[in-house]
Amino acid sequence: MGNRSSKKVTPSHSPVKKVAPSHLSVEKVTPSRSPVVNELVREEEEEIKKITQHWVRVLNIKLGWINDFDKLVVKYATIVFIFDTFRLSSKLLKTLIGHTGCVRSIDCSIFNNNKFICSGSEDKTICIWNVESNKQIQLLDEHLYKVTCVKFSRYHNNYYNDNVICSSSTDKTINFWKIKNNIPFQIFNEHTGGVYCIEFSKFNGGRYLCSGSFDKTIRLWDIETSKSLQIFNGHTKDIWCIDISPLQSNNNNNNNNIGIIGGNGYTICSGSFDKTIRIWDIETIKQLIIFKEHESCVSSVKYKPNEAGNIILSGSNDKTVRLWDIRSGKMIQIFYGHKSNVRSVEYSPFELNNNEIGYYSNVICSGSLDNTIRFWDIRSNKKEIYIIKGDDQGDDGISCLTFLQLKKKTSLTKKNEEYDCGVNLCYGSKKGIIRVWG
Repeated sequence: MGNRSSKKVTPSHSPVKKVAPSHLSVEKVTPSRSPVVNELVREEEEEIKKITQHWVRVLNIKLGWINDFDKLVVKYATIVFIFDTFRLSSKLLKTLIGHTGCVRSIDCSIFNNNKFICSGSEDKTICIWNVESNKQIQLLDEHLYKVTCVKFSRYHNNYYNDNVICSSSTDKTINFWKIKNNIPFQIFNEHTGGVYCIEFSKFNGGRYLCSGSFDKTIRLWDIETSKSLQIFNGHTKDIWCIDISPLQSNNNNNNNNIGIIGGNGYTICSGSFDKTIRIWDIETIKQLIIFKEHESCVSSVKYKPNEAGNIILSGSNDKTVRLWDIRSGKMIQIFYGHKSNVRSVEYSPFELNNNEIGYYSNVICSGSLDNTIRFWDIRSNKKEIYIIKGDDQGDDGISCLTFLQLKKKTSLTKKNEEYDCGVNLCYGSKKGIIRVWG
């Protein structure tokens, strides 16, 4: 295994580059809506109007005193409505059974209008599932030891319109698989210890891959050339989790090259068994910040999507969830409630899709070996706002989680009212079962 060199098999088909439309201006067209949708929209507008009037009365504020105050209230009301819809109506939708060991990682993808889940397990396999049919469509079993992380490749999707899965393992390799083949067509194996985590870049169409290893190093890879570009040294124990800072809106996604990534401010965040979270400049490999407040190994780290990479969310075996501000170099929030190790943290996708306001929810969630998924309001360190409990017999602990965002479906009749917030929550369990809530 250690003698295999990094290799790449070039796909036979030509890359399909995404071309921006040539229109210089776009005329806004308002589509016609059915009476059912119009009724739903009307009721939502009436509800928002009532909420706005209520807050104006309570706070004794005239709208003219604060610019766009009504928009702020609408933003708040819409976010609460969407989360409450999920909280009140969510239920177990699907149970996926196939793994015989702890599910370490799951990822979701929509490809050619089909919804897929891939999962990696300690049973050394990767399972691929069709969400609609609830069936396992492929089993990849070429890894020699535990599969620690799986991701659908943004790079192959963006440039080749191909559905490819990337996986890491304690066998020290990173493999790329076509969804229909059981043999990896591209292998990275320059780590000298097991690889525990991988993450694709948000820039350059996912061309760069970051990996963290038990050899205490982080590597940055160029998927197109199969080369290891950078090695980050500094952690004193195994690296358990990594993330890459979000795409910055002032950058051209197609023109970013590795030589200017550091100048643009892109960073890598890593968590380790040494109890620290470290921030690295992606180009200069310089270690920028060390957060040391966790009291046990750091199991999960995430950048906040809309904060230019300035806010970090983390979970740890010390049973806590924490928020960190890179600008101040300080911890800004801590959440207590879990009774066992926190294995996964995520920012929820509950958001207001409004270009004028632009907003991401203040709701985060965490999965733990205490067999619960807890939702928190980051504006407060008080008790969790919602808890999903895993099956006591079938799960035995939440080992990983992610969100699958779907198209919203609404229906409104005289006898039945239904609103689907368009979000499914997928989680993997210690006993190998995957469950989908929505």
